[in-house]
Amino acid sequence: MDETTIPRNEIIQVADIVSREKSIDREIVFEAMEEAIQKAGRSRYGNDRDIRAHIDRKNGAISLQRWTLVVEEIEDESTQISLKEANLRDDNLAIGDFIKENLPPIDFGRIAAQTAKQVIVHKVREAEREKQYEEYKDRVGDIVLGTVKRVDNQSVTVDLGRGEAVIRREDCIPRETLRQGDKVRSIIYDVRSEIRGPQIFLSRTKPEFMSALFTQEVPEIYEGIIEIKSVAREPGSRAKISVFSKDTSIDPVGACVGMRGARVQAVVNELQGEKIEIIQWNENDAEFVVSALAPSEITKVVMDEETKKMEVVVPDDQLSLAIGRRGQNVRLASILSGWYIDILTEAEESERRQEEFKIRSDHFIKALDIDDVIAHLLVAEGFDTIDDISETSVEELSSLQGFDTDIAEELKDRAISFVEKEKKNMMNAIKKLGLSEDLVNFEYLNSHQIIKLGENGVKCKEDLANLDSAELFDFLGEEGIKNEEEAGKIIMSARAHWFVEEVEDDESVE
Repeated sequence: MDETTIPRNEIIQVADIVSREKSIDREIVFEAMEEAIQKAGRSRYGNDRDIRAHIDRKNGAISLQRWTLVVEEIEDESTQISLKEANLRDDNLAIGDFIKENLPPIDFGRIAAQTAKQVIVHKVREAEREKQYEEYKDRVGDIVLGTVKRVDNQSVTVDLGRGEAVIRREDCIPRETLRQGDKVRSIIYDVRSEIRGPQIFLSRTKPEFMSALFTQEVPEIYEGIIEIKSVAREPGSRAKISVFSKDTSIDPVGACVGMRGARVQAVVNELQGEKIEIIQWNENDAEFVVSALAPSEITKVVMDEETKKMEVVVPDDQLSLAIGRRGQNVRLASILSGWYIDILTEAEESERRQEEFKIRSDHFIKALDIDDVIAHLLVAEGFDTIDDISETSVEELSSLQGFDTDIAEELKDRAISFVEKEKKNMMNAIKKLGLSEDLVNFEYLNSHQIIKLGENGVKCKEDLANLDSAELFDFLGEEGIKNEEEAGKIIMSARAHWFVEEVEDDESVE
């Protein structure tokens, strides 16, 4: 069949101009035009018809055809024809072939022309967005320089030249005023392909922005000789950054500061005067935290590896310096090191130590029926619980100052008797409260804590899983749970089976 063609030399020129101006593939522009012509063709010859347009890529000639599919059984009379009827037209047609009928040229009226224009604009805009997404999706973490295009209460729109990006209000440095036309440097932290097109999100407050700025200013970081280990920021106010040199001959702090502070000052200026402390990273956590809390003087550090908590003792006159204004210094040091830091004065630490000493001594005196001298000796030697004493050998106990074999044997016997009695009482209490086996055997709680929960109506692990962290801390705050964060971890452990069941359900559906 010969095609009915309409010469359109200007079509080639339009496609070339749009492709060049929008920096998109010429083929996409042709496809947009074909879609617009097809839409106009359906409006004229029937929206239920399979109308297809083709533009010759060399001379711009347009052809319009109606395609009808040859099928065994007709389901849609508008787009399908039976094999028997098709063979009346052409014996060579088979099921799956198309009958292509040329249609007369379309005289574009005002409405049709406007519709065609909308289709082309929409298609070109989609292509622009897709190109923008492809260009920026792999640039997360890069610093970009753009021009402020619009400013509103929620965000700042930035023109990047080849696309638009957004800095949300929380990603702007506090008290920083950006106006239309200002040049602004930011880091790309997220690129999403959304219904309205790609969304490029920028930030000037994230720690990664500071890291990227130092990478630009310090050649040793860019070359990998110096590594940025961690960054803690309170944007627009103060920040701490820890660095480590893989070359022992290079001072990482000095390299980041630069000659007369030129390198760090360039970063400070970009961050609107944010004060930056550069700290040398140390694999020894205690020493690293001491450096991070500078310039305060530290006299003692007590670490709890299990909870990642560190108690730092400072002289009484150094407390405000260690904590910082509104707790800023210790808060940044905690983020930088990854440890929860509790600051105590020497007087507070001494008072608390004496209180803990007294509590443990009184417990030993009452439980083991011993005098205060022996109780004090046990506490001084590091015994925290009666379980510790019951599990210690007679030889080790008798080696303690002031103890002989007879005292050691008697002390161990009393400790064993007390522990056995406690276990029996615990089992009776558990039985009386009707606690389930899964709660009794829950590894993250001891017997005292489990009984306390039972007294508050928590009878099984599922009851525990349904609590929130504030409720659990309220029940067990006096039974060794230190804070709501620790309570939250226990609850999440109790909920672990929920997520396993969800995964199993998903797999069974698949």
